[in-house]
Amino acid sequence: MIHWYAVITMIVSFIGAVLSLGVFTTKRGPNDFSILPVVATAVLLVVQVIIMIVAPLTGNPAEGDMLEIWMYMIVAVALPIGTGIWALVDKTKWANLVLSVMQLAVLVMTWRMLVLWFGTPSGF
Repeated sequence: MIHWYAVITMIVSFIGAVLSLGVFTTKRGPNDFSILPVVATAVLLVVQVIIMIVAPLTGNPAEGDMLEIWMYMIVAVALPIGTGIWALVDKTKWANLVLSVMQLAVLVMTWRMLVLWFGTPSGF
C-alpha cells in the first residue's frame, strides 16, 4: 500500500460524501455531483487492489494481517460499485444519502487498511 495514494483515496471519498450530502439536502435525485465521485472512488480502489498485489513483491510487505486487509479491500471495492448501480436505478433523494454514507464507510475502511498495512496506530 502506498501511503500518499491511500490519502488521496480518502480525500476523494470525503469530497464525494460532502457532495452527495449536499445534493441530498436539495431534495434532488442522483446527478453528476453525486455519481462521479463514486466512480472516481471505485477507480481509485481498483488501482489500490493492483498496488496491494504488487507492493509485497517490490519490498513493501504488510505488517498487519493480510486476510483482514483483503477483506476490507473487497468490501471497499464492492461498496461504490454496488451503491453506484443502485443510485442509477433509484432516482430518489435517498440514493444521495446512501452514497454519502458509503463514501464515509470507504474513507474509514481505507484508513483501517492503511493502519493495518503499516502496523501503527496512526497509519504513518
